[in-house]
Amino acid sequence: MSQAWITMALLHGFGIAIAAAAFAYAWIALLATCRRLRPFPMWQTRRRRMHAVTVLKPLRGADSFLYENLRSFCVQSHPNYQLVFGVRDFEDPAIAVVQRLRAEFPERDMALVVNPAAHGSNPKASNLINMLPFAKHDWLVLADSDIRVPADYLSRVTAPLAAADTGIVTCLYRGIAEHGFWSWLGRMFIDDWFVPSVRLAHAFSQPRYAFGSTIALRRDVLGAIGGFEVLKDALADDFWMGELVRRHHLRIVVSDLLVGTQVSETRLSSLWTRELRWLRTVRALAPWGFSMTWVCFTTPVAVLGFALAPGTWAASLAALGIGARLVLHFMQSRAERPHLPWFEVLLVPLRDTLLLLQWATALTGWRVRWHGRLLDARTSHSAPGLIRHSTT
Repeated sequence: MSQAWITMALLHGFGIAIAAAAFAYAWIALLATCRRLRPFPMWQTRRRRMHAVTVLKPLRGADSFLYENLRSFCVQSHPNYQLVFGVRDFEDPAIAVVQRLRAEFPERDMALVVNPAAHGSNPKASNLINMLPFAKHDWLVLADSDIRVPADYLSRVTAPLAAADTGIVTCLYRGIAEHGFWSWLGRMFIDDWFVPSVRLAHAFSQPRYAFGSTIALRRDVLGAIGGFEVLKDALADDFWMGELVRRHHLRIVVSDLLVGTQVSETRLSSLWTRELRWLRTVRALAPWGFSMTWVCFTTPVAVLGFALAPGTWAASLAALGIGARLVLHFMQSRAERPHLPWFEVLLVPLRDTLLLLQWATALTGWRVRWHGRLLDARTSHSAPGLIRHSTT
């Protein structure tokens, strides 16, 4: 048996294997998306007494849609809530947006905290530490500034907090692309890859992480994990909030509500930087999961499998896998946009290929750019890691 024949057989087997892996992921992700998570019973939302809530909104700068995003929190149907906005710079343009909202909604209980005090390397954690003394209520909701929500958001995400064993309620999110082609691809990163992969993970295990789109918790839970101070030097503060709550044997509940997040990148360079930071952070926090992420990039993986093992088996697996991937995209997209342009189908292989290139690039180093600083994404797995400036 010649060495060349053995090599060809191994390549053929490898091609079949990766085509099968891409096929399996695409179909399981599609089924998990169809099934989704079991929603929190809405009767509990209606019947329970509505607790007073404080919403903490740390801000930095003002992008084009900050007003629309923050306004969605001012028109909530919840009967009793407070909004606390926080910035760390007296010249921050977000202040003008908050003042506009205060003038528009004089009846709404709002506080604006401007405090430059730094408590560590994480500016968001410093902002939250400065804001917390102004929170009037013991039920807290944190949401990033790029999040846009429906009017029943507060009522729905806080309902599970009435259960004593609930530590955090968090939300998945969909992308809102209003800045052209690159923001469209950024939306697909969220809608077509991130959300289905999380749903797939939750289909087989309990939720372990919180997302910055929404973190709802009681003040006693925040105190039990060490307060915002424990996050002052953490790069992935939302991950660590979920992890620390889980270590206290409390549940993380993923709401059935999907919120919106603004995708504002207008250039490939900014899109690449943001998504590479995300991937390298995942690599640092969940190395095993990251190592298997390649299977999620259905289109290029399936095509590569067929190229290595041309034949009926690989062709069938590749075609069925790519078909499931396209159905997944249209299911995710049509939930928010009933009429999709025909050319959007062409973006699916482009998005998958770009993700595969980013994943491979993420393996080559640890540098990430965050708030204008070059940082090292590596962190401890036992406690919130120190933000380290990159020197390489």
